[in-house]
Amino acid sequence: MEKEENKKTLKRDKVKGDIEFKNIEFGYNEDKTIIKNFSAKVKHGEKIAIVGPTGAGKTTIVNLLMKFYKINKGDIIIDGISINDLTRENVHDLFTMVLQDTWLFNGTILENIKYNNEKITDKDIKNVCKVVGLDHYIKSLPKGYNTVLNEVESLSSGQKQLLTIARAMLDDKPFLILDEATSSVDTRTEELVQDAMDKLTENKTSFIIAHRLSTIKNANLILVMKEGNIIEQGNHKKLLNKKGFYAELYNSQFQKTE
Repeated sequence: MEKEENKKTLKRDKVKGDIEFKNIEFGYNEDKTIIKNFSAKVKHGEKIAIVGPTGAGKTTIVNLLMKFYKINKGDIIIDGISINDLTRENVHDLFTMVLQDTWLFNGTILENIKYNNEKITDKDIKNVCKVVGLDHYIKSLPKGYNTVLNEVESLSSGQKQLLTIARAMLDDKPFLILDEATSSVDTRTEELVQDAMDKLTENKTSFIIAHRLSTIKNANLILVMKEGNIIEQGNHKKLLNKKGFYAELYNSQFQKTE
């Protein structure tokens, strides 16, 4: 357990949203370092994409950011404060996560989006559902926003994803972690989900575990992972010009969609 004394606190409504990775080294066990001397500066509102094949270690960065694991060497600095000086609870309070596996509980649509946040009004929920493109569908249900989700056989994976994005928008934390997998949805729903994610990331520092590389061309920084290592980093244009592993991944995906 972490000792609570001598810990600093970042209040989420006061956080500017800058993160610095400083000479990070990390391995899940001592004899295998998988992140070697990784440094990057992330400014408020920037979008960082983490890409690579399945099993490349994309979630490792997220695990370190969320303080699930202790860094072997180096530091992660949030708004000028070392992650080591913050409690895990405080760090978690700064991040909203939207994961590939959406989870909903047995309750109404309103309850699922509100998710114990009593400050959120029904009007807030309806407004955010309009923004993400869910309002029209919800209104078509017999009980509208009061529909109990386990009764709705027709809630598609895309609609579930939109609902969790609506929940994240209302959660309104300074940092976002998005697993943007939309492989199980049709093209039209994918566009809706992508639009909703773009709105969600506005003015927030976002870390996106990217599956379809066409969706992260506008990322400020792309971290390319292979076999646990960050092997390339830069923006989309720079990495394509490099004609390395990212370019290979991007071109192979692009050809598949042609």
